[in-house]
Amino acid sequence: MALNYHRAIQVRNGVSEGIDEAIVIEDRFRIFFNDYPIADMVASRDQLRELGAGFVITEGITRCVDKVSLDGENILVYSDTGCDAPRSKKVVGSSGGVSILSEPVPVSSDIRITPEDVFSFTREIETEEWRKTGAVHCSVLFSGRRCVVKSSDVGRHNTVDKVVGHAILHGIDLSGCVIGCTGRQPAGMVKKNANAGIPVVISRAASTDKGIETANAAGITLICFSRGDRFTIYTHPGRIDGISGG
Repeated sequence: MALNYHRAIQVRNGVSEGIDEAIVIEDRFRIFFNDYPIADMVASRDQLRELGAGFVITEGITRCVDKVSLDGENILVYSDTGCDAPRSKKVVGSSGGVSILSEPVPVSSDIRITPEDVFSFTREIETEEWRKTGAVHCSVLFSGRRCVVKSSDVGRHNTVDKVVGHAILHGIDLSGCVIGCTGRQPAGMVKKNANAGIPVVISRAASTDKGIETANAAGITLICFSRGDRFTIYTHPGRIDGISGG
């Protein structure tokens, strides 16, 4: 991810000094599905093919992607298998995330993980850009306890699209994956993971009531407030070995 450096004055303990601060670059892109425009979004200028591929999967527009190409600020996604979602009403989700009106797809997976896995995965939910700027969100994707991709972006929704897109373009079975996110988990974020078929979502942040309802209905194990030595399981705890109580 490209960064700009901006001259600024930092004040610490009453002492001021000039610094060059790393600043995230904000760009705008348009996604097309089979040459039909479906979304305009603010995003970071990296992993754009993954962004396009992931968006059409997580928004339930298609179940497969045949080709993704870039044309300036346009991301062109093609698939022989689509649905009518691109022509249905678009809505703006929480914090500006673009969402297509559709019901989430139920998730089916026999994956099981341990509490130690949750802590291990959580420690990986960061990128160099996140550490440098504090101005981006991050998502990471694990397959077989191995981190297969990390993504940073100005939008938390985009980070999910990017890691999902990477999996789609590289033939990774998402039903055996766990995703970790820095961002909170309202219904729109949870729905993205459901449409992708990801069974376990771990977030360092909170959820909302509708996020929890969506996870429960879709069959997703939703884990939030994963920080330090604790985490909170809201739905489908049966995928976490050794967990009791409720």
